[in-house]
Amino acid sequence: MNASSSAAAAPDSAPEDAAPGRVVLLTTSHRVAPGLLSWPAWQALRTADRVLCADGTHPQLPYLREAGITVDESSPTAEDLLTACAGGRTVVVVATGEGEPALTDGLSRLAGSGRVAMPELELLPASYDLPGARLLDLVQVMDRIRLECPWSSQQTHKGLAKYGIEEAYELVEAIEDGDRDELREELGDVLLQVVFHARIAEEGRPEDGAEPFSIDDVAGGIVTKLIHRHPHVFGDETATTPEEVKAHWLRTKAVEKRRESVTDGVPLGQPGLALATKLASRVRTAGLEVPLPAAEGIGYELLAMAARAEAEGVDPEAALRAAARAYRDAIRGVEGVGD
Repeated sequence: MNASSSAAAAPDSAPEDAAPGRVVLLTTSHRVAPGLLSWPAWQALRTADRVLCADGTHPQLPYLREAGITVDESSPTAEDLLTACAGGRTVVVVATGEGEPALTDGLSRLAGSGRVAMPELELLPASYDLPGARLLDLVQVMDRIRLECPWSSQQTHKGLAKYGIEEAYELVEAIEDGDRDELREELGDVLLQVVFHARIAEEGRPEDGAEPFSIDDVAGGIVTKLIHRHPHVFGDETATTPEEVKAHWLRTKAVEKRRESVTDGVPLGQPGLALATKLASRVRTAGLEVPLPAAEGIGYELLAMAARAEAEGVDPEAALRAAARAYRDAIRGVEGVGD
């Protein structure tokens, strides 16, 4: 129904004893495959006297028509809907992405006037976003940026590496500050790095020297790993303490990696204290007796302190950062900054 064809039939022209009918505003999520609608939505569509949609390119239209639903492409006004519903008829409006605010505002205005008998109004969500659905938006946005942004389109894995390090440190700082708003933002920045690198890898550029992979491959890999390393959750094993969980994790990881040394897989490029702590942790977990190097110098002293901290359950990196922040505050105090 269009506005010109129904303008002559004002809502007040309907018989006074006519049932006002029913208007169903059907909303859908673009993050769910078109055609996957709820059963109440399909019932409403199949039993409606008319189905209207203002957007001729709405992704649901081909699937509705394939299912035998007749959809009129039109932009009805609130007055048009009242006329279409007169006599107890039901009209379903398939909402566009904006949710038809002009139409709902018009219906509210008519209802508030008290001049007309309003139809029954129902908002019917036909499909819902599942948890994590907004990640699909991130993938789509990243894809467009990669194609259209002069800077982003030229980036490589190596060129972005420094940003990954920076964002990780900023995330740690947000955690230590206890700032939840900052934490949410920094988690997003770290997630961006993951999606950005996966988008680059998807192109399979010759300089990569490897087969391309996508964000789905990244997600699929970590899902498989998590399931395999949590047999007490997804399998038949049991674990009632964090220590038992860690034991499961280490056993399955050892089988997966088949490493020759406990030092395999320890990144040597990480900060010195973190590196020393990780090596000490690997030695302790493996039950090895490895004396610390007997040499003089500040480096060996720091190594011994890192090993001692790890044995006592203290993260020396976090402890040093906390001390450094206290030192920073003391400096600012002497300078009179922030008073």
